[in-house]
Amino acid sequence: MIKFEEVTKKYGSANAVEDISFEAKEGEFIFLTGHSGAGKTTLIRLLLREITPTSGKVLIEGRDIKDLKSEEIPFYRRKIGVIFQDFKLLPDRTVYENVKLATEIDGRTTPKEEKKIEEALEKVNMSSRANLFPRQLSGGEIQRTVIARVLVQEPKIILADEPTGNLDPETGRQIVDLLGQAGKVGVTVLMATHNADIVNALKHRVVNLKNGKITRDDKSGKYKND
Repeated sequence: MIKFEEVTKKYGSANAVEDISFEAKEGEFIFLTGHSGAGKTTLIRLLLREITPTSGKVLIEGRDIKDLKSEEIPFYRRKIGVIFQDFKLLPDRTVYENVKLATEIDGRTTPKEEKKIEEALEKVNMSSRANLFPRQLSGGEIQRTVIARVLVQEPKIILADEPTGNLDPETGRQIVDLLGQAGKVGVTVLMATHNADIVNALKHRVVNLKNGKITRDDKSGKYKND
């Protein structure tokens, strides 16, 4: 599904990431760990095709995404659900309307899509909050709404960049559990985090970065400060 082949990204003479090689299979959940500036966000931006490698290849389903034409990029990104620490909801739309955006962008507004929205809200335990606005929600509820919107999008890949950073430990754990459920239906999940408690509790594969390089690729699911 996802493959990095000897990827280096330079800004001037400095390497943001250097000689990165690893593969994520369909349905796999991987934690990207490391301190701030280690290169986690750079990998996510490479996968989103916001930036391209200085050298090496980023392959999605066998295709080097550097070769995507500009008109292909928006369609490519529809395969990817993105969850950030700074929750992205429209303040003047309700929970339901924010989730529905995923179908409106694609021009999908059929009764079948309406049912998908209701099912997604139920999965994240937000059905009872569907008519509220973001200002009326807690941080955890906002993040649940973002996840519901991603689920309606039906992505092949979910990229999460510190999605639990502003949440209390218990709510953060619940959010990551929801992401883990997506992996069980074949969605590949990459989550950047420095939350050792969540990583150690959930036992997913860990790819650790330091100064732009992979220092450890550990399937035992343990967080270590390399």
